[in-house]
Amino acid sequence: MSSGAPSLTRISALFLTLIVIVLVISVVALYQSVAAYQSRRVVESINFMVIGLSGLALSTYIILQTRRRMMKITLTKEAKVVVTLTCPKCGFKSIRDFQKGDFVFKRVDPCPKCSEAMLITAIYREVSQEG
Repeated sequence: MSSGAPSLTRISALFLTLIVIVLVISVVALYQSVAAYQSRRVVESINFMVIGLSGLALSTYIILQTRRRMMKITLTKEAKVVVTLTCPKCGFKSIRDFQKGDFVFKRVDPCPKCSEAMLITAIYREVSQEG
């Protein structure tokens, strides 16, 4: 497992906690705004209203941006799985795409050199060289 994966999970949990805290504070500020308005304290009501609406807008924006970024990450990470075929008699090797039902040590197509049945010796995901 890579060392970057756990830190991403911790960061996500931290951001989620912060977003929930900001949402709670925003709802409390909106409640205080209504209470101040009913008490005829208009300036205080406007201040609480601005704080509450700003917090709600900020939380909504962060949630939408995080969701969009996660969707982009999951959609761009397509893995290409390949199979290495090896002839046990002459040692000829070839690589082809993974097919449903493939497993290690499965006998497959005949070798192009000696016509012996080839074995699947490895199944792995190709790592892309992109940034």
